[in-house]
Amino acid sequence: MSTTISIEEPRRFIGIVTRVYSGFLLIGFALIPAYLIAYLAFFQDASLKFEDHAFHEIAIAAATLEGLFVTYVTWRCYLSSGEPLLRWLTLGFLGFVLIYALHGTFTGMAHHNMWLFLLYGPASRLVMSVLLLVGLLSYHRAPDAVERRANPRPWLTWIAVFVLIDLAVGLVANSPIAGSLALRLSMEGGALIFSTLNVAALMLRRIRSPLMVIFGISVTSFALASLAFILGKPWNHMWWLAHAIFAGGFFLLSYGVVQAFRTTRSFATIYSQEELTARLADAMARTESALQELQHTNHKLEHLAATDPLTGAANRREFIQQVEAEIARAKRDGAPFSLLALDLDHFKSINDSYGHQVGDEVLRGFVQKCLDAIRPYDDVARVGGEEFMVLLPRAAIDAARSIAERVRGAVATDMFYTENGRAVAVSVSVGVIEFGRDGDTIDTLLRVADERLYEAKHKGRNRVVAG
Repeated sequence: MSTTISIEEPRRFIGIVTRVYSGFLLIGFALIPAYLIAYLAFFQDASLKFEDHAFHEIAIAAATLEGLFVTYVTWRCYLSSGEPLLRWLTLGFLGFVLIYALHGTFTGMAHHNMWLFLLYGPASRLVMSVLLLVGLLSYHRAPDAVERRANPRPWLTWIAVFVLIDLAVGLVANSPIAGSLALRLSMEGGALIFSTLNVAALMLRRIRSPLMVIFGISVTSFALASLAFILGKPWNHMWWLAHAIFAGGFFLLSYGVVQAFRTTRSFATIYSQEELTARLADAMARTESALQELQHTNHKLEHLAATDPLTGAANRREFIQQVEAEIARAKRDGAPFSLLALDLDHFKSINDSYGHQVGDEVLRGFVQKCLDAIRPYDDVARVGGEEFMVLLPRAAIDAARSIAERVRGAVATDMFYTENGRAVAVSVSVGVIEFGRDGDTIDTLLRVADERLYEAKHKGRNRVVAG
């Protein structure tokens, strides 16, 4: 009793387990900031602060420069691919930079006007999260027209909008409502909500390309950063952690942009490992098919290059190569070989009497009679109009003479019948030579074979002359 082991089921089971495992790993990695937030929320000493304006200004300046660089790279990707997602991503980065830079600029005002210092941070995150959500909703839409990508007017309009937001935040910071804690919390809460909506939309649309996975982890970090800002207070550890979480998400998203720039200049056409494997397998299959077709074509070309197109016999060039190879083998092994030089008698009169089409049919029929009369490993070649040669490996002069008589007799005793039923009588003259006995170079062998053939013609045709 035999037992059949199914390999497919364990493979499918392992595939499911590994997918679930990798999913949990990604979620766990994305939620690492949440563990740190929880730790500080429960165990930090609220009285501990790190207030260093110079450090904060340097960090914001570095973030601004990095943001400008990423904005430019994203814009270059958009110009190349035209993806709407990249357009909104560019605007999100640009809006964040133009608003967030003032958060660092007014750091020195922290003791004079706290809100002028604080409000630009949540405003920049709110603007970026909104634009990222709009971009995500446009994922996989048709690329923008080239004219739209190169038009500077929409970009200048958005820059003007961001400047107006800067002015509006400044006015609010200097107004009586600035002291309301709910204002900052509502802006930060808005950034948290829109970042969370980004994550939800990504999961609902089941977008799982590598760059969009990076996008999802990044906006998760943005959401958690906003949560940390809500829980923290200026200069305490939670507040600094919020900065670090946001910076981590921003750096990760910028890595995805740079990867797109270095590959396809697109977020939609970066493939997962499974897709790459499938595409590679498909490309390899197409390549293999093309190689097989090329080999088949090469074989056909080699056959055409070595074959007489009318009769299917080897041509003169191929026959010369075969004889040279046989000479080398004979010199190495000492094995004999012979050649037959054949010429159809009075072939010109056949063409004149019946026409060239009948003459062609006679030539084809003659080659077939030769193939029937010689040995399976002998070779027939057409070396002229009605001139043929036969290579007889491992055949001495007596065996060659016998084969030549068989060919002559087969041609002389049978009529050649054309397609229209005409019967044509044909005979052949044959000269026979043996390597070594009649020469040891190809030029000598061919010259002696022609002499024997002409001797057969001179003695009355339809005969074999072997010296």
